[in-house]
Amino acid sequence: MKRLLFVTIALLVSFSLSAQLRWNSVYQAYIDQYKDLAIAEMLKYDIPASITLAQGLLESGAGQSKLARESNNHFGIKCHDWVGGKSYHDDDAKNECFRAYRDVYESYEDHSRFLSRQPRYRSLFKLKKTDYKGWARGLKRCGYATNPAYAKQLINIIELYKLHHYDKAKKYDKFMVERSSVKDVGTGLNLHPIHIYNKNYYLKARPGDTFRSIGKEVGISYKKIAKYNERDKDDKLIPGEIIYLKKKQKKAEKTYKKRPHRVKVGESMYSISQYYGIRLSSLYKMNDLGPDYSIQVGDLLRVR
Repeated sequence: MKRLLFVTIALLVSFSLSAQLRWNSVYQAYIDQYKDLAIAEMLKYDIPASITLAQGLLESGAGQSKLARESNNHFGIKCHDWVGGKSYHDDDAKNECFRAYRDVYESYEDHSRFLSRQPRYRSLFKLKKTDYKGWARGLKRCGYATNPAYAKQLINIIELYKLHHYDKAKKYDKFMVERSSVKDVGTGLNLHPIHIYNKNYYLKARPGDTFRSIGKEVGISYKKIAKYNERDKDDKLIPGEIIYLKKKQKKAEKTYKKRPHRVKVGESMYSISQYYGIRLSSLYKMNDLGPDYSIQVGDLLRVR
């Protein structure tokens, strides 16, 4: 599989080869978003999660290429007897046919099937899942890419972001995998990175976001999301504010057991509860405060 020439052009952030070898937040966000999907594919098809992630990063420019954004194709796979959706782009030749997927999940699944069912890649499955170097070199040797540096590029990405740690995983986060099946063909939608904190999932609101738009993206009722965040479903969202996707915990993480929060200028009981991922009612209760209490700068509040 040849790396698409238009990937670099389509990147929102320009990367040179040398820049790719330095840690980059765009690459890390992609890893955080799809590592569980790569692990799920590994447990099903025996393809190292590190290899799948590194290929996805390299072939799609961390999900920012035109092919990835418009067709959910994260591995640059061309049509080759494909009966599904198609898109056409210039690569080795003019107007070549590439596979188009309904969602990112389908792209990862097809990548796994493509490797596991093609006879020329059969030798790779004799390698251990932890042998990412063998897999990287084997992919190049079997003709996945014509770039002579392809194997080295994969290995560099894997080692820089420590992706090989995922090759030992025995389980994955189902919520994150299910999110990969969000339908996104033709929208050019740049999905919110989802983070995990205090046994919950959250994202940060962007300009123009509403509970309804976030709910549509993550596949959760927008009314439920508003309720989880103790808000009205029609409330306006402020860019940068934290939006939780599950019901918040009653207490902050254990590290805050003996670390009270000192109130700063501009904070409210609500903003503090969001910061620690705890319910507003629990914050009041832990501090023996009534709902009408007005906090003051310098107050110390228990959060666990």
